[in-house]
Amino acid sequence: MPGIFTKTPPLNLFLMVIVIHQSLNTQNALFYNEKKVSQKKAFFFHSGNSPTVNPFAGSKQDRWNILKEIEERNTRVKKKCLHISVNPTVSDLVKLGDAGIRIEIKNLMEYLGYGNQPCFVYKHADLDRTHFHIVSTRIDQQTGKKIRDNYEKEKVQRFIKSLEQKYDLTKELNREQANLKFSAGSSNLKRNLESLFYQLNQIESITTKQLYDKSLELFNVEIRRSGRGYVVFVTDGNGNPVRYPIRLSEFEERPRFYVSARAEKELQIDKPVIDKFQLAQWARDLNRLIERSNRRKQEPAKKYRVKNRDRGMSR
Repeated sequence: MPGIFTKTPPLNLFLMVIVIHQSLNTQNALFYNEKKVSQKKAFFFHSGNSPTVNPFAGSKQDRWNILKEIEERNTRVKKKCLHISVNPTVSDLVKLGDAGIRIEIKNLMEYLGYGNQPCFVYKHADLDRTHFHIVSTRIDQQTGKKIRDNYEKEKVQRFIKSLEQKYDLTKELNREQANLKFSAGSSNLKRNLESLFYQLNQIESITTKQLYDKSLELFNVEIRRSGRGYVVFVTDGNGNPVRYPIRLSEFEERPRFYVSARAEKELQIDKPVIDKFQLAQWARDLNRLIERSNRRKQEPAKKYRVKNRDRGMSR
């Protein structure tokens, strides 16, 4: 299933993509990028409005403290994190260069109303395509109030349109073809499994382990206990493994509801009752995910340029 749940759009023809992630925890978003840097899979790229001249000269805790100090001024707001990924095509990178990308990231932040906020930008090179992550906070550092985020999706779409006109950005061919289910021949298996977990983790109606397992079955994926942990299988749709399993501990993005046997015992996790309304919500949200994937397969020329969710995290 090459490409369907990667964080860049799985279309034959596509333009730049900007994703606003629905990350709840700013520290998690920041440390995710910091971990990529420590693994040499990402690099410090840019910062803005920092109280220090070069915030990247300090530790990750120093950078987190800058955002933490602002967020502690407002304890009422739950969704304080601003986490954006910018996914240019190869031709976009050639046209804009690093200097142009820095300028347009600054312009994007100003356009969305975060021009005065401290932010940290990371350049990722661990997937097929170079992309950038921006981490900031939605709490205004001057007023302590939450910055209004009305119509963010529409604003991002307009911003992308302005970039297309400004730089004459064109469509670029993507060799990967969308295919709904995993199979014995699926390429980039671990990466795409992580992307599937990420997509399912964002669906709020999946509130139990049973629903999560049913969701995985739709994509020919099954998780089974092995010793003290779990392994992930790709099946033929009838429960028969068709690929060598991967230990769940090897994944950075892991499915909800799966913890170690020891932790599960300590938490004393009960099996909740699933009512009909819950099932209906789950079915609705899963159908939307599948329909979106099918549309991309049937309409390869359509421009899915923005996914505001955390509908999908580009890494």
